[in-house]
Amino acid sequence: MKRNKYIIGILSLSLFLGSCKKFMDVNENPNSPTDVPPALLLPTTQVGMANASSGELNRAASVLIQHNAGIASQQFSYDQFVLDGLGNNSWDYELFVGTINNLQIIIDKTSATSPAYSGIAKIQMAYAYSLLTDLWGDVPYSQAGQGTKFPQPRYDKQEDIYQGNTGLGITSIFDLVRAGIADLAKPSILVPGNADDMIYKGDLTKWRRAAYSMLLKFANTVSVINPTLAATVTNEVTAANNYINNNSLDMEVPFGTATGSQNYHYAFNIINRSTDQMLSTRYLTLSRSLNDTLRLSKLYTKPGGQFVSTNNGAAAPAGTTPATRSVFNTYINGAAGEASIKILTNFQTNLNLAENIVRLNLPGNADSLYKAGITAHMTKIGMTTAEITNYFTTNPTIVTLSGTQANKLQQIVTQKYIAFTGMDIEAYNDYRRTGIPTLALPLVTAGDNPSVIPKRYPYVASELSSNPNTPNPRTKTDVKVWWGL
Repeated sequence: MKRNKYIIGILSLSLFLGSCKKFMDVNENPNSPTDVPPALLLPTTQVGMANASSGELNRAASVLIQHNAGIASQQFSYDQFVLDGLGNNSWDYELFVGTINNLQIIIDKTSATSPAYSGIAKIQMAYAYSLLTDLWGDVPYSQAGQGTKFPQPRYDKQEDIYQGNTGLGITSIFDLVRAGIADLAKPSILVPGNADDMIYKGDLTKWRRAAYSMLLKFANTVSVINPTLAATVTNEVTAANNYINNNSLDMEVPFGTATGSQNYHYAFNIINRSTDQMLSTRYLTLSRSLNDTLRLSKLYTKPGGQFVSTNNGAAAPAGTTPATRSVFNTYINGAAGEASIKILTNFQTNLNLAENIVRLNLPGNADSLYKAGITAHMTKIGMTTAEITNYFTTNPTIVTLSGTQANKLQQIVTQKYIAFTGMDIEAYNDYRRTGIPTLALPLVTAGDNPSVIPKRYPYVASELSSNPNTPNPRTKTDVKVWWGL
C-alpha cells in the first residue's frame, strides 16, 4: 500500500476519534462528520475494520485457542481466562466510531445517487457487526450508529442479528450483505477508486465475490445451530458461483512499513510488546503430529533454526529473550509491518464450502474443496509448488477426506484451525462452534470459570457504565453464545 493512502485513512480516523467520546455521540458533533465526503470516510472504515480484527480482540483469541501462549502482561492474564478490561478500545473506537458510524454516514449519503459506495459500506458493516456479535453475543445492532435517534441503543439478540426479526424491525446480517450486493448492481454517479478503496480499488466485481464469500462465512457460523438456514445460504452462494476462488481475490487491507503505518500484529509483537506472547507448545505438538512443521515455519519464526515455544498458562522458557522465542513470522507481521490484514480469503471459502457440504449433506465435492483450501493457504504463506506437492504426496491420509462425517469434519476444521493462524478470531469462532480441535486447559486458570475455556468476551466497562441496556451484571464468559456449543 502506498504510504499516502494509509496516512489519509489514519488522519481521517484520528479526526473522528478525537471528536467523539462514545459512538452514540457521533451525530451530535458540532463539526458534523456527515459533511465529510464518502471518499475520505471509506478508508477510515477499512483501517478500523482491519485493526479491530487483528488487534487486541485477535490477540486474546490467539491465546484462548492456543496458537500462542500469553507470557506477560494482559496476554498472560488472557491465557488464564482473566478477560476483564478486554476490548474497550476495539468496541468503542475501532468498531463503533471508526467503522460502523462512518459506514452509516456513507450509506445515508450515497444510497440514492452513488450506491457503489453504499453497497461496499453495507458489506463492511455486516462484517463489523459479525465481529461484535460473534465475540460478545447480544450487542447493539438495529439501533446502533444512529446516535441522535438512539443515544442508548438496545441490545439485539444474536439470533435476531443472524436470522432477522421483522417484529422488532431487525434486518439480518445476511440481508444486509444481500442489500450491499444489490446496491453494487445499480447505476452510480460516484464509484470508489484507488485513492479511497484500499481493498479492491473500486473493483465492484471483486466486492461482489467478497460479499458472497461473506454470506458463506455467516452460513458456516450458524451451520450447527440452524442447519436449514445454513444450507439455504450455501446453496444460494454456490448457485451464484461468484465467490472468492483465487488468492488474488482475497479481501484484505494493506499496510505499510513507515513508523506508525505498520499493521497491528507487527506493532504489538515486534515494536511495542515483544515480551508478551509466543508460539504455544500445544500448537507445535499438533503441527508435528500432522508432519506440517514446514508450514508452521512460514507462520512462526525459528530462532537458531528451531521452534522455541512454551505451554499455555506458563511463563516463557528460562533464559529465552524476545529474539529467541518463536513468534508470528513475516506472512502475518510483514518484514517491517507491511503484511496485509486478511478479512476473507480463498482458503477460507474453500474450507467453509467443504465443511458445509459435509455437515449439511449438500451436493458438491468436499474432498476437492478441502484439498483446494489447503493448497490455497500453503501457496498464500509462501510455500513453493514443490513443497506443497511433496506434502500432499507424503501425507495422503491427512490431505484426503475419509471415514465418517465426524471424521471428515475433524479433518476440515483442523485445517481451518491451522490456516486461521493470524486470523485467530475465526479459529476461536470455529472452536466454540464445533469443539475442534480438542484443547486442554492451560496450566493455570482463573477468570469467571477456571474450568471452561471462555465462550464469549465480557462486556466492556464503558458500555456497562453508559448504556443501561447492557446486561448488568455482565454475562459470564462461560455462557455460550447462541450459535455455540
